[in-house]
This record gives sequence, structure tokens and C-alpha cells, in this order.
Amino acid sequence: MIRVGAGSSRPQTKERDDPAPTKITMRSRPALILSSLLGTLTIALLISASLGTIAIPIDQIVSIVLKHLIGISIGWPINETQEIIIWQLRLPRVFGAAIVGAALAAAGVLFQGLLRNPMADPYLLGTSGGAALTATIALLIPVSANVFGFTLVPIAAFAGALGTVLFVYRIARVGLRTPITALILAGFAISSMMSAVMSFLMLMNQNTLQRVVLWTMGGISSSGWDQLKIVTPLIAIAIVVAYALTRDLNAFLLGEEQAASLGVSVERQKFFVMMTAALLTGCAVAVSGLVGFVGLIIPHIVRLIVGPDHRLLLPASVLSGAIFLVLADLLARLVLAPSEIPLGVVTALIGAPFFIYLLRRTKREYSF
Repeated sequence: MIRVGAGSSRPQTKERDDPAPTKITMRSRPALILSSLLGTLTIALLISASLGTIAIPIDQIVSIVLKHLIGISIGWPINETQEIIIWQLRLPRVFGAAIVGAALAAAGVLFQGLLRNPMADPYLLGTSGGAALTATIALLIPVSANVFGFTLVPIAAFAGALGTVLFVYRIARVGLRTPITALILAGFAISSMMSAVMSFLMLMNQNTLQRVVLWTMGGISSSGWDQLKIVTPLIAIAIVVAYALTRDLNAFLLGEEQAASLGVSVERQKFFVMMTAALLTGCAVAVSGLVGFVGLIIPHIVRLIVGPDHRLLLPASVLSGAIFLVLADLLARLVLAPSEIPLGVVTALIGAPFFIYLLRRTKREYSF
């Protein structure tokens, strides 16, 4: 503010307010966002575990969880039937939905950051085609197997998702480089070819048609804790690795040449990003089958809210993806109870219209 004193032409400048409060607010913004999302996820988990064919009070759920985790009873009497429903059936499914949503959202962030394309999703590079084909083959094989609670189908789907991305990477590699355009085109070609093979196998074995279709529609198949004890640590480690790659993803936003000039080993980090995203997607597919739109719309929405900095975008997307899929799974269970809607159908019915609305609402070209 400029003030001119009486009888003098010399301007006097009023001292500005200390900007420290603004800086503190900006520093606390990520913590506020993440803590709010974490609180929302906790509420979503409790509500989803509470509601169902048999409604169970939240205080009972808290008491059951504390009893099993730390052996403490908080005073409310525990109904044995409700304990079985919550601990053996409902909580594994709810927690499974959370980790699948977190994994797919994290994979979406990685692929969108690597490819610099907001339309990229975890299934872009042939992951869905590879998982679907190997799962179909597993369904056709008259062999039963059970490894750490997983049947042959989710094991085959996990291997197919991971192997396909690695195969696409090898095909797209030109000399010492892997161009982004070549990755996308190779992924599209391999995915189309695998989908054709899967369709042929289904046509020749129509008795398995319904099982394959149901698997491709998605759904949380975890009926206990055994699967989650294996998948959860893998997803947690992959998310930690993904966060370690966020600085490189920020550099990729400037282009590969600029990233290289900033000291990023572009081709090596590109491979790490791809394989981390493929591991996340493979783990999710092993638990839920093919669930679409989570890895597409969640990073897109979160980026519009928090900005393109992957150091905040990734953890915010992980929590948002978990919230979204927990609530979507709740809808899948309740809308036509006691029957269920396939989870992939629910995510598509919610995700597609909302995504179109976002694209129309911005009315401008999306940019990173």
C-alpha cells in the first residue's frame, strides 16, 4: 500500500504482512488431503462391513476387529454368528475391494504419468488381454490346484498380466530405446490378438462360456484371509516402489529429453515404472478379475483436484481408489440383494457417465 504524507512527495511503503501463515497452510495441504481421505476410507470400510443381508452394528465390528487383532475386548458382548459373518466373510471382501482399488488407481497413475496420457489405464498395454486369455485357458484345463488360497485361475491371470506387459515391452523396444508410441501400438495389437484367441477358445468350449464371462465382469473373489495375506504385502511394496518413482514421473511430464537432462535414466526408469504398474495390476486381477474404470477415472479426478505433482497425486489416488471400489462393491451387494451385480458392471455404470461429465464440464483440452 502506497501512502503520501502531507507536505511531502516521498512515498511511504507500508510493511506487508508476514507471509509465513500462507506457507504453513500450503505445507499442511497435502497432510490435510491425505488425512481426510484416510478418514473417509475408514468410514467407508466400516459402513460396507456393517451393511448387507444381515445388518451388523458398527460397535460390534470394532469389537470383533480389536478382539482378533490385539486380543482386547472393549466391553460389548460379541455375537458368535455376527463374528463369523464379519471376520470370515465380510471383512476379507471389504478389505479385498480396498486393496484392489488402491492397486488399480496406483497403476493408473503410473501408466498415465509414463505415457503422458490421461486416457491411459492399467489395461492399456495388453494386461487385460493377457490376464483374460490365461484365465480362460486355466478354466479349460481339467486340473484343480490351490496355492496359498488361490485356485489355478487367479494364478494364471496374474502370470498372464505380468507376462504380457513384459512381452509388449520387448516387442516395442527399438535398439536401446522404447518409444511411447510403439508401446501403445504394441499393447493394442497384442491385446487384440489375445482377445481373438480367447473368443475362439470360448466358441470351441461353450460349456465354460458363462464362467469366463463372469470372471471378465469382475468381482471380489476373496472368501478368506489367505489370499489377502499374500497379495496385500506385494501391493504395499509395489506402492512404496511407485512412490519412489514419483520424482522421475514428474520429470517425464517435461518430456523424455528434459527428463534425461535432469539426470533421469529414462529407459531404465521407464522399465521400472511399467513393471511396477504391471505387478499392481496383476495382483488386482488375481483377486477381482477384470474391473474397469478405477485406474482411469480415479487418477484423472484426483489430478484435477490436487494437481499433477505425483508426490501427492499417487497417495491421494491410492486412497481414493480404495474408497471408490469399497463403495462400488457395497452397491454391487445391495442393489439386487440377495443377488449380486458383477463389480465391473457397477464401476462402468458409475465411472463412464461421470468421466463423460468431467470431460464435458472442463470444455478444454486436458493437459498434464
